[in-house]
Amino acid sequence: MTEQTTDTKPDAPSSTIGYAVAGVLVVIALGAATRFLETQVPQWAAGTPFAKVAKSIEFPVYAIALGLIGNVVLSKLALRDALSKGFRTEFFIKTGLVLLGASINLKVLVTAAGPAIIQALLLISIVFGFTWWLGGRLGLEDKLRALLASAVSICGVSAAIAAAGAVQAKREQLAYAASLVIAFALPSIFLLPWLADVFNLSDAVAGAWIGGNIDTTAAVAASGAIAGENALQIATIVKTTQNALIGVVAIALTAYFALKIERKSADQARPTFGQFWARFPKFVLGFIAASVIGTLYLQWVPSGKAEIVTVNDVRTWFLIFAFVSIGLEFSLRGLREAGWRPIAVFASATVLNIVVALGLATVLFGNFQVG
Repeated sequence: MTEQTTDTKPDAPSSTIGYAVAGVLVVIALGAATRFLETQVPQWAAGTPFAKVAKSIEFPVYAIALGLIGNVVLSKLALRDALSKGFRTEFFIKTGLVLLGASINLKVLVTAAGPAIIQALLLISIVFGFTWWLGGRLGLEDKLRALLASAVSICGVSAAIAAAGAVQAKREQLAYAASLVIAFALPSIFLLPWLADVFNLSDAVAGAWIGGNIDTTAAVAASGAIAGENALQIATIVKTTQNALIGVVAIALTAYFALKIERKSADQARPTFGQFWARFPKFVLGFIAASVIGTLYLQWVPSGKAEIVTVNDVRTWFLIFAFVSIGLEFSLRGLREAGWRPIAVFASATVLNIVVALGLATVLFGNFQVG
């Protein structure tokens, strides 16, 4: 009886709150360390052969790495499970994505980015469809292939996070998808500008290719900067257009899983609107609202860019906390079962994305003049 009482002590209200607060403090400390490394590593590497690589490494890499290190240390100390109540991955992620909407100006996209919208719609449809199909052929679990298809076809980790909320994926699956995005995005930063030069692409085509192919916004900015200022402008517009479609894809995935996948597997009756609403990722509405507010604010207050920059900085902090939490909660159990197949699916989809994005960029931006 004594052992039973000792084991259940952490579940007492005061102990639970204390462990949760301690867990949040661990996340904040590792988040601060992430920001420190993000700003200091490029300075430490300046003037060395690693300078370009150091400048291109994004905060998710540091955050997940530090989270994984913290995971190992806390597990060795037998504290991870108790502190896990403070690893509020879902809260951090959803808050960060809502704030992401403030930087997406829908008015600019609709009025000035016609070719980018066409490219985004076609590219997402083709690459998402192929990834979903190949994942099914190789026997991937439906939730994992939804995450991989969203990540590779839209905008990497952010899209995978939105898809995870829509299909209620496991944390291990989200961590796996995020890791694949980072692993494939880093070499693309340098590969695509080099290939654009080899193929003698115009600035507009090179920018559209980079923006449509590389999965994360920060990596697109880094790669576009290497390709040149004009290419960077187009790359940013194309990637921002794809970012704006996160909400649309999340809504579609919610409907598909609620009306077909889960209904088929459980042999249930058609879900009611209340059931659909209960599982709908409501942060998507916040994302859309933030985008509308940000767009209107910049229209009414032309000098308000500083406020949007502040919102973006807060967003970065929340996403850092989310990636740290992903590392802290990461478990290899589910990933060992997945084996090589998710990697094969993601790699194949990436190759298709490179080819299709180049073709669409050439057709839609071949005669496009920057500036």
